[in-house]
Amino acid sequence: MRPADPGLYDGVVTHVRHAPRRHRLRYRMFMLLLDLDRLDETVAGLKRMSRNRFNWFSFHDRDHGPGGDPRAWIEGHMTAAGLAPDGGPIQVLCMPRMLGYVFNPLSVWFCWRRTGELAAVLYEVRNTFGEAHSYLIPAPAADNRPVVEQDCDKGFFVSPFMDMDLHYHFRVRPPDGTTVLDIAVSKRDGGGKMLDARFAAERRPLTDDALAAALREHPLMTLRVMAGIHWEAVKIVLKGIGLRPRAPLPPTPVTYVAAG
Repeated sequence: MRPADPGLYDGVVTHVRHAPRRHRLRYRMFMLLLDLDRLDETVAGLKRMSRNRFNWFSFHDRDHGPGGDPRAWIEGHMTAAGLAPDGGPIQVLCMPRMLGYVFNPLSVWFCWRRTGELAAVLYEVRNTFGEAHSYLIPAPAADNRPVVEQDCDKGFFVSPFMDMDLHYHFRVRPPDGTTVLDIAVSKRDGGGKMLDARFAAERRPLTDDALAAALREHPLMTLRVMAGIHWEAVKIVLKGIGLRPRAPLPPTPVTYVAAG
C-alpha cells in the first residue's frame, strides 16, 4: 500500500436504512484527494482551483478542524493519541468548495508513515446544526490487505432520525495508487444493522479538464448535498420515523479510538 497522487474521485453514494423503515437513496458525486504537503503545488497548476480564496473550486483551511494549519491539527491529535507522527504524508478526501460553498458530511483524512504504511484514519463528521466531531482510529497492523476495517462507538449527534446508542464499522479501500476507492460505513444497534452508507468511485487525474468535466456533470453539487439532506428528511418523516432529541456535543473535539 502506498499513498496515491492527488486526484478526483467520481462515483456514487448510496445509503440504505434497514430499520425501523426501509429507506434508500443513491446519487452521483465526486470528491478530491489532496495531499497537505503538495496542496499549494497542486492548486498552482490549476486555473479552476485555489486555496483559501474564491474560484470555481477551492479548498479552505477553515473548513476543517479548528481552521488553522491542518497538518498541525492532525499531527497534534496523532501525538495525543500516542501514534507518534513521523512526517509522512497526510491526505484528505473531501468535497471542495464550488463557487464558494461546501458542506462536507464526512471528510476522511489518511495519515501515512514515511515507509508508505497507513498509520491512522481520521473521520471528520459534520451535522447540519453547524457542529463537527472527529474519530481518530489507528490503522490495523500492515498485512498486505487492500481494505482497512475499523470500529468505534457513535459519540456525536448527526441525524435526528438516528439514536446515539450505535456502533460504526468502517470498511475502507484507501487511495493507494489504484484507480478504485471504496468507503463503506455500517451503523448498528443492539438489534442489528441500522444503516449502510457507501461511496464507491474511480480516480481521474486532478486537472483543469477533469474539474471542468466535474462542473458539467455535477453542477451545484455542494448546494445539492445540503438540499438533498433536507429532502430525504421529509421523506423519512412521511414514512413515520420520529425525531430524536439533539444530544450534547462530546467533551472533546476528537475521539481517540484504541487499536482493535
